[in-house]
Amino acid sequence: MLSASLLADDDWQQYKQRFVTAEGRVVDTGNNGISHSEGQGYGMLLAQAYDDQQSFAAMWLWARKTLGRHDLPLFAWKYDPQHKPAIADNNNASDGDILIAWALLNAGRKWHNSNYLNASRRIRAAVLENMVHEYAGHLVLLPGLNGFDGNGYIDINLSYWVMPALVDFAQTDNQPRWQQLVDSGIQLLALAKFGDAQLPSDWLRLTNKGKLSPSPKWPTRFSFDAVRIGLYFPWAGLGSNDALTPIKQFWQAGGATPPAWIDVSSSEVAPYAASSGILAMRDVLNEQPVQRHVSESDDYYSASLLLLSKLAAQTIQR
Repeated sequence: MLSASLLADDDWQQYKQRFVTAEGRVVDTGNNGISHSEGQGYGMLLAQAYDDQQSFAAMWLWARKTLGRHDLPLFAWKYDPQHKPAIADNNNASDGDILIAWALLNAGRKWHNSNYLNASRRIRAAVLENMVHEYAGHLVLLPGLNGFDGNGYIDINLSYWVMPALVDFAQTDNQPRWQQLVDSGIQLLALAKFGDAQLPSDWLRLTNKGKLSPSPKWPTRFSFDAVRIGLYFPWAGLGSNDALTPIKQFWQAGGATPPAWIDVSSSEVAPYAASSGILAMRDVLNEQPVQRHVSESDDYYSASLLLLSKLAAQTIQR
């Protein structure tokens, strides 16, 4: 649970007012008002941390009824209210599934709700069975059920390894593959050092021969996905890992306002500064208190990262 001082601030009320509809849909204001499983997971995590049972229940109901797949206890990754059907692609996103499962696990424990605990257990089992596979000597987390494998390669995203959730699952379930997935993520991050900055790109290509490189299907940037590695690792108690050093150096080299991203191939940097959410993650990585608050300039993603950073900082301090 968050400390009394954090519970007393109005960050969560601002977050709800700006990004959560009355029916429990978390709105990505920086991405044309879509919603996705990641956002529902973030919102649910925050609601249980701020002890907001009503909001949690609404967000979970919306996720279950709107994004829930019929074949597996996983979730369609994207809902776009401007299109019909609003869910054009039933593919899942494994980080969204993991975040929702972790939020349900935390809420079930906190509020003694067996329905939440059972739902989390079903999602965790589905992720392990369908999304976690051996490939080229590594245990990998597929980003989605479809579309991420090719002839002799798979594409992965290390920010989908929600490390604090995976560590919690490893401690909760009698299933060693969770810890093996954590260990594999650590190993892959140590290998994912590209360009002059020696940083991981958002999307990585792993060949069946074990070669790791930036995936050519996406911009070769350390950007809005990979920045979350700088939060998830320390949140899981892995903040001293040497593989995080290039991230620390990149964020520190930018001074008060580092660029939002860098292309690991060309070393081109973003023409705009990192958001307050990224700066809050930098605080966590540097073991500094997170003293920022949600402002009008924060979109959904920046505000989410900021509040999650506060939650992570509290967890690390305990």
